[in-house]
Amino acid sequence: MDKGGLMTVINWHELGSKFYEAGLDRAVLYVEGKSGVPWNGLIRVSEENDTKVEPLYFNATKFNDLVTLGNYSGSMSAYTYPDEFLECEGVIEDQDGVYLTEQPIKRFGLCYRTLIGEDDNNFSSGYKLHILYNLTATPANKVRKTLALDLEPDDFSWDITSIPEVIEGHRPSSHLIIDSRKIDPWLLLDLEDILYGDATREPLLPTMKSLTTFIRKWDRLIVQDNGNGTWTAISARDGIIIQDGIDPTMYDIIADNVTVIDTETYTISSSNKNEEDI
Repeated sequence: MDKGGLMTVINWHELGSKFYEAGLDRAVLYVEGKSGVPWNGLIRVSEENDTKVEPLYFNATKFNDLVTLGNYSGSMSAYTYPDEFLECEGVIEDQDGVYLTEQPIKRFGLCYRTLIGEDDNNFSSGYKLHILYNLTATPANKVRKTLALDLEPDDFSWDITSIPEVIEGHRPSSHLIIDSRKIDPWLLLDLEDILYGDATREPLLPTMKSLTTFIRKWDRLIVQDNGNGTWTAISARDGIIIQDGIDPTMYDIIADNVTVIDTETYTISSSNKNEEDI
């Protein structure tokens, strides 16, 4: 029902209402104790659902389902992988160019994007950023074969399992999904600066607790100098900028980065990122 009290009729073919996911790109590998590195050869990540449902009966009549939630697991495949991933397979470099197998393996983190398409077949709508934690990879058997007339590159594959992390207020998890269409765009930029690196720091995968705390506490106010003696303050977070209901040119800024000098003068600056949380 709409605001006018009229009933809303379902429309299955409204333009811009059909979306789908396709593709995988911008994969980054995070190995314990090292900065993130691009994984250019990753071609597939499959997610498995190991949730179990057990029916409950009383007097031969089903009365409920007992649901046992699972943990993240799946598989992935690639044409190639970064050298940093060797330790995740139990391979170490003993001397330059000399490698030993069957060594202790390291856990790793991974992030990648899946693209969101629309009914007009373009991918301008956005993407979903997948962040995976505490993964252990078990490599599949590798098959080496002679070259043929039709060259077909070997691909590598692994089964992956995870150890979930505790999230305040929720069940432990090891898979975080960020939808670019819904998240504050400046928050998304800050998150990608963390995950992909920027001019001042290396790519980093914070713990899930740290990252979720950063997101929950994120409260950016962006002050933009218009270059003509005026400035614009923008925030997508409710409660920071409150517009006057009578005079549309008047508004209050509720932020701790506004300093009053006198009744007509004050200073204002963009708020800091709460980077202490990561």
